[in-house]
Amino acid sequence: MTVSQLEGENSELVDALVDGVRQYNFDKMGKEASAPLTVLAHDKTGKLIGGVYGRIIYKNFLIHVVWVDESARGAGLGRDLMLEAERVAISRGCQQAQVDTLDFQAPDFYQKLGFSIAGEIPAFDASPARYFLFKRYCDSVTR
Repeated sequence: MTVSQLEGENSELVDALVDGVRQYNFDKMGKEASAPLTVLAHDKTGKLIGGVYGRIIYKNFLIHVVWVDESARGAGLGRDLMLEAERVAISRGCQQAQVDTLDFQAPDFYQKLGFSIAGEIPAFDASPARYFLFKRYCDSVTR
């Protein structure tokens, strides 16, 4: 056996690692394909001003990115995008959502949407605290 370090990114090797984890998951949980879930907002000129991106697997909506352009913040767009993404997730059979965020980003935002903090990594030196949140779904998400 040899252990090596890779400088830079190599998508082929990353894909091989992901495939290994996926096969392990299949062996333990049964085969299920991960599916993307993306909700976007554009302004009247067509410029992207916000969105939510995540993946669905094993009835979980794993939220990877939530972003709203500075020009559109504070008007409820982030909330609307999240609620639409959650509506879609529920319609696809999700029973819960998961997200992580840094302390200066959006823990309060997610809590206002009904997410609960499941864990925290405290801040240290030049690294902010990180929060892990989840939300269990009932029958629907309402606006």
